[in-house]
Amino acid sequence: MIEAILNALGPPRRLLERTPLRTFVIYPLLVVGSETLRRRRFEIADPRFLPLLPWGYLQYRLTGDYRQRQRAGAHGFDKPPDRLLQSGPYAYTRNPMYLGHLIFLLGLALSTRSALAWVLWLVNIPWFHRRVLYDEQRLRAKFGTEFTSYCRRVKRWIPYVV
Repeated sequence: MIEAILNALGPPRRLLERTPLRTFVIYPLLVVGSETLRRRRFEIADPRFLPLLPWGYLQYRLTGDYRQRQRAGAHGFDKPPDRLLQSGPYAYTRNPMYLGHLIFLLGLALSTRSALAWVLWLVNIPWFHRRVLYDEQRLRAKFGTEFTSYCRRVKRWIPYVV
């Protein structure tokens, strides 16, 4: 669904292809705008879930910074890393940056109780999962048994669960 929307946009697509821009800027602005129009004001429906927003963003950001400091790949994942990073947050989940996006979006949905925020979260789960499968295919091709062994030790999404 996300791909269809991006394809319909034409030239602005390149800007919107930047997943962090979509997750951490565009989606929240869309939710705040739509809820403000719908309710004639914006309010946080359940502030207990607001900590998920900085948690998700910081998990994404700090993991990316860690990856850069370890010289284990460029920003984004368009180019596979030169080495397989298995330490730091990558020792607990194979996709800590993508998980940060989903935690942020879940916090947005829970705290605003916005139907749009729920749709965005639900649409992004399969999108990120397909992205992970594609990334894993490339990593398996590049790192072979090292990546297979890593996959046996470290869960794809939630540490110790999935």
